[in-house]
Amino acid sequence: MNPYVLMVLLSSLGLGTTLTFASSHWLLAWMGLEINTLAIVPLMAQHHHPRAVEATTKYFLTQATAAAMILFASTTNAWITGGWDMNNMSNPIASAMIVTALALKIGLAPMHFWMPEVLQGLDLLTGLILSTWQKLAPLTLILQTAQAVDPLLLTAFGLMSTLIGGWGGLNQTQLRKVLAYSSIAHMGWMIIVLQYAPQLTLLALLTYIFMTSAAFLTLKISSATKVSTLAVVWSKSPILTATTALVLLSLGGLPPLTGFMPKWLILQELAKQDLPLTATVMALAALLSLYFYLRLCYAMTLTISPNTTAATTPWRIRVTQASLPLALFTTVALGLLPVSPTITMLVT
Repeated sequence: MNPYVLMVLLSSLGLGTTLTFASSHWLLAWMGLEINTLAIVPLMAQHHHPRAVEATTKYFLTQATAAAMILFASTTNAWITGGWDMNNMSNPIASAMIVTALALKIGLAPMHFWMPEVLQGLDLLTGLILSTWQKLAPLTLILQTAQAVDPLLLTAFGLMSTLIGGWGGLNQTQLRKVLAYSSIAHMGWMIIVLQYAPQLTLLALLTYIFMTSAAFLTLKISSATKVSTLAVVWSKSPILTATTALVLLSLGGLPPLTGFMPKWLILQELAKQDLPLTATVMALAALLSLYFYLRLCYAMTLTISPNTTAATTPWRIRVTQASLPLALFTTVALGLLPVSPTITMLVT
């Protein structure tokens, strides 16, 4: 892609998210979401592959549906209350409709069906943008409107997302679909605690962004898109293979890695709110996700590929791609648990 065009598209992505962050008016927030969507569509379709075009079409139709729902709900709320202010969401039907539309935008269950299919059709860097940056603006709007929504709706979204994110990833052979279901499960953890401790939602979002960025950049450097190709990654870079296994375990939430911190604090908060059953279901759903992360670790570190491997055997070559972001994200994804008290003081 032409670097000038790429610069314009990336700037538009930043502009759309910033506009949504800074707005207190529903029309401006809707405009920021639309700028975001229109900026990422050319990035998704840049390879002109039928699979990429199909994924782009599915994404565009899904986002257009969600945007129409947001516009309709905000117009309904403005008609009833007389203003477009986000903090004046007195109509419960409009509030529920807006949160449902935003859940469709970020791929929360049961509106998650587009997420694995779209991510599977993209290259890894565009998939990274879709899994991280594109979640920021809708989550900000959910944070601002969560207090006007029925808590049962948010709890249902959170529980369904963690369960479906865990079950859906169990039988996948494509790494991008595994990461898509991982995204759905992590979004469930963020939504479930949103009404009780929004700062924990932000903490979970930040740690998820670091861990997922490390995973996507590792797969980009390794040129791995299937579970079967992970068995030959060790011959290209043994150290990268070891750190990738730890990043996957961190995504699963195992101590003493960074990914354990948000899950631990969220379960603690749910227990404080007298929701032991919800906390138990969330912890059991985390075991489902941990299982498919362990599958990937097993394929990477404990198996030797057969002699007739379906993938091209990678030899140990000089990595020409930028690895400084990968090193930074991997370090953060592995080593932040000891400073949990400091982080919790900063976010509370």
